[in-house]
Amino acid sequence: MNVEFVPVLLLFSLVSLSFGLFLLLRPLSAIEFQIKFYEKINWRMMPISMPREIRNTRLMGVSLLSIGVFTLAYIIIL
Repeated sequence: MNVEFVPVLLLFSLVSLSFGLFLLLRPLSAIEFQIKFYEKINWRMMPISMPREIRNTRLMGVSLLSIGVFTLAYIIIL
């Protein structure tokens, strides 16, 4: 692997880990942020089922955490 890609992969994994932790630990804050963002661009967005939306947001956080961990493992192995 080229050495110049290591910082990019490291940055990618750290961003994935931080966003993953945020989505896993504070899903309601992430949903509220998304709702406020869409209101600023003239869209109204409300989940039909908030418990389901929170579950899906946490699953997205787990996915991002997994991507970050696998990327770090890839950097360490190579």
